[in-house]
Amino acid sequence: MWNHAATQRAWLLGCPIDAWSMDEAVALAERAVLERRRLLFGVVNAAKLVHMRRDARLRAAVRAAHVILADGMAVVWAARLLRRPLPERVTGIDLMLRLLERASARRWRVYLLGATDDVLERAADRIASDYPTVQLVGRRNGYFRPHDEAGVAAAIAAARPDMLFAAMSSPKKEQFLARWADTLKVPVCHGVGGAFDVLAGKIRRAPAAWQRLGLEWLYRVCQEPRRLWRRYLVTNTLFAALVLREWVSVSGAEQPSRA
Repeated sequence: MWNHAATQRAWLLGCPIDAWSMDEAVALAERAVLERRRLLFGVVNAAKLVHMRRDARLRAAVRAAHVILADGMAVVWAARLLRRPLPERVTGIDLMLRLLERASARRWRVYLLGATDDVLERAADRIASDYPTVQLVGRRNGYFRPHDEAGVAAAIAAARPDMLFAAMSSPKKEQFLARWADTLKVPVCHGVGGAFDVLAGKIRRAPAAWQRLGLEWLYRVCQEPRRLWRRYLVTNTLFAALVLREWVSVSGAEQPSRA
């Protein structure tokens, strides 16, 4: 197991979040590959933290990760409000890109899991173009049934990748990576959500200014308003309410006694 003694963990809405910077996370991944030790990354944003409150299986799968990082600015801001500061936001897609840079420099083996076959092919082409010395040793779409999981895990293990990127929705990716970790035997596993859609050009990522302001969610809503507006309205409102309740609880506990 990885030792968290060297870093602080900020607890937010019942979830531990590691106070790692991007550089520290990449260095940890490199160490995992070189030492052939398994390292499972988890990332959380406001929506996932809300869903974890009512989905015990998702909660257990996320907390099975060795390192849990803050994927959204709302998480970073909430941690600061609760006086549990995090050094920076480490998004799933940015971590994946940094790991691909390191994999290219080291000629590591990478397996891609998730998305549709068309998106997967375009994402693989983009990786081959941008990171030409990465060894893409296999890929598989993310549309498989529970009874197919054992075969999918065995195929990944047979490819012997150094890194596995799983681009599936929550909680499927978290549960798959947690359930099959012993079979996969991949040093670094990272659930990257819709990152393959971005690489393939299917979804445009928010400009840097929107990201700094924590408005990536709004940029996504602008692209798919009918599908996403209600989801983000509900989850963002719930997240704000839960953080406010925790802040009130913490502030009350810190008030001096009048006895």
